[in-house]
Amino acid sequence: MLIVASRSTVRRTLLPDDPVARALTWSTMSSALSRGVFFSVSVLFFTRVAGLTPTTVGFGLTIAGAAAVAASLGAGYLAGLVGARRVLLFSTAGQGLALLAYLVVSSPTTFVGVACAAVGQQAMQRTALNTMIAQSFTGPERVEVRARLRVVMNCFIGAGTALAAVVLAIGTRPAYLLAMASTAALLFVSALSVRRVTTPGPSGPPRVTHRRRSPLSDRTYLAATALNAVMTMQFGMLTVGVPLWIAGWTTAPAVTVAVLLALNTVIVSLLQVWAARGARDLPAAGRSVAGAGALLAVACGLYAAATYGGVAMVVVVLALATVAHSLAEVVSEAGSWTLAFELADPDNAGAYQGVSQTGAALGSMLAPLVVTATAIEHGRVGWVVLAALFLAAGLSTRELARRQAT
Repeated sequence: MLIVASRSTVRRTLLPDDPVARALTWSTMSSALSRGVFFSVSVLFFTRVAGLTPTTVGFGLTIAGAAAVAASLGAGYLAGLVGARRVLLFSTAGQGLALLAYLVVSSPTTFVGVACAAVGQQAMQRTALNTMIAQSFTGPERVEVRARLRVVMNCFIGAGTALAAVVLAIGTRPAYLLAMASTAALLFVSALSVRRVTTPGPSGPPRVTHRRRSPLSDRTYLAATALNAVMTMQFGMLTVGVPLWIAGWTTAPAVTVAVLLALNTVIVSLLQVWAARGARDLPAAGRSVAGAGALLAVACGLYAAATYGGVAMVVVVLALATVAHSLAEVVSEAGSWTLAFELADPDNAGAYQGVSQTGAALGSMLAPLVVTATAIEHGRVGWVVLAALFLAAGLSTRELARRQAT
């Protein structure tokens, strides 16, 4: 019986019945494979093949992160003018072209320009995807579709990482060039899948029966977006803060970082859909985010405690911290999706999702700075500050959702 249920879950995730969800799933598979390969080989490609310094790479990607903040907002308004499907189609194909351009980058200036194009269009993809989901589905179905797409993304990023391991093992210039070219090709395949999607667009019958609200004047939505930006910093805490903490403050071996990231991927893949079902309305979404804030506070405490004891004890504590962190990730994402969809004006979905994704991009951009300025610079005291920050954001989100639901 369990096997049958598992097969049904896998089929619904990889081959959903709804044609829009199916096309978005296939598109996500290709783009996630591309991301997995790119994440694994890009930095070494930039330094070993393109001849850029690590400082140049870091500086360029920081500028590109700032460009992504503006691109997220602009994509939302553009989706309202030309349709979310077109924005998703052209930003996906455009990112593929930008990744191809990396193959001929030879100077810091051109690298920054290409990085801004690539990262900016990736941000536009995220806004367009959320807008398409908001326009194509209703109620809890929207959050469940979003959750299933996230599971697909996690699994295929992992598959892309495994493929990239072959390239890293070969380590030659042609291997790196082929890998980077494949990331672009996979995005073109992803764009072809988007072409099959049919969703409501500006050319369809008008749906607006009242004056559209602007997200920039919607204080409730802006407050929810700002709080979500704080919660989004958890991703930088895991990918930047934890590796630096392990290397500089604990006795755990370096390989622990890879093990913890793999543990996070498994937990998210297994539990994201379950978490989405627990955040079907505004009060439930608020409780989910509040619970995530509490779990992140626990995770921060455990990360701080990983400086005590022998190597085995430190690794166990870090693993427990990652479990709490990963549980926080799935419930906070589920809650944030519901809030972003339910608090938005459905007649202005593009602009609202653009603002929501702008907050997430801003949180991602600030995360390395905030995490290093707290935990990495000040140790256990810094972890306490981060714990308080996440807890406050979670509780504030719950109160905001409660007020809107009454």
